[in-house]
Amino acid sequence: MTVTGIVPLDKRRSKVFLEEDFAFVLYKGELRRYHIEEGGELSEEAYREIMALIICKRARERAVNILKNSDKTELELRRKLRDGFYPEEAIDSAIRMLKDYRYVDDENYATRYVETQGSKKSKRQLSFDLERKGIDRDTITRLLEDNPVDEESQIRDFLRKKHYEPDKTEQKERAKLAAALGRKGFSFESIKRAMAADFDEESF
Repeated sequence: MTVTGIVPLDKRRSKVFLEEDFAFVLYKGELRRYHIEEGGELSEEAYREIMALIICKRARERAVNILKNSDKTELELRRKLRDGFYPEEAIDSAIRMLKDYRYVDDENYATRYVETQGSKKSKRQLSFDLERKGIDRDTITRLLEDNPVDEESQIRDFLRKKHYEPDKTEQKERAKLAAALGRKGFSFESIKRAMAADFDEESF
């Protein structure tokens, strides 16, 4: 394989391109060890060794360090590793290892997320958050059915903090509060019932 590019990433590391495609990131000492120079050749054996002994190992270590700070879904972890310029082969290797040890478990993550956030967020917001984290729609639907969200209770708590009083709060302020709740993902019907006030959907 021909080394078609070596692009500095910072003072210590460079991106290596093989046959015009990005391959991996290596430190200066690693470039010297494998005699990697722009325009030179890298054998398949050397490539496999670099991937196995350096890149995949480094990706696994990086993934573990990421998880030390906070739990992540598979998609979130993949994004983090891509941001670190790890090739897909190394990312796949890291994810497989973490799944084997159950360090990455999307179902478990989603279950805990719904249990801990279900009293703070609307059903719509929970669904949006989990989809963005890469949880599949069927899993989200099932978890929300198994863990019903009491939206009206959340809305009442919100209104209490805002000193809302059905008989005293002015219409303009009621509409403003309703719009804020709508942006949080609460349904019009839930807002209307909790506020015990007549609103048009245009209030949002």
